Amino acid sequence: MIAVVDYGMGNIGSVCNALRYVEAEYIVTDDPAVILGADRIILPGVGAFGDAMDNIGSRGLIEPIKEFIESNRPFLGICLGYQLLFESSEESPGTAGLCVLDGVVKRFPNVMGLKVPHMGWNTILCAPKTNILKQFDGRYFYFVHSYYTAPKGLADFSCETTYGINYASAIEYGNILACQFHPEKSGDDGLGMLKKWTEVSS
Repeated sequence: MIAVVDYGMGNIGSVCNALRYVEAEYIVTDDPAVILGADRIILPGVGAFGDAMDNIGSRGLIEPIKEFIESNRPFLGICLGYQLLFESSEESPGTAGLCVLDGVVKRFPNVMGLKVPHMGWNTILCAPKTNILKQFDGRYFYFVHSYYTAPKGLADFSCETTYGINYASAIEYGNILACQFHPEKSGDDGLGMLKKWTEVSS
């Protein structure tokens, strides 16, 4: 059973549509006990970093999410759900993230006349130690974001995307798979990635 974490923000509808398409069993929940009892969880998200952490905190979900990740069961973070794994974000100064991964979230600089947010299709280039993601090296995925992650010490487990700068558009580290792009909006490759993640052994 997959628990899709509902903290009042995000792309839950499109994620659930994609899960139904790949014939995965899931439940949408904000119940800490259900989250802790799930086989795997998805942390989706669209919106502001600070608001998301406030909502997660007010629902008593910070520790259950962290405890689940520490249990070594499969975890998938999507878009904002990826950024929340880090220590902090320039979007919401003074707000701590989940602090599961070392690093921070930064706003795209104004370079080369590129528009912010980064919106549309772009490729990922995957490091050798990625597993599921490596199968989609060089493929196009759909992005919508103004902030990017700057991990520490995870280059060998990351995928890189170029948008004015090179940044870590996804990470596959231990039981964590997290991506800045939206697999549920990325056509066959996105659905293929979701399908592979639902099949990975815990």
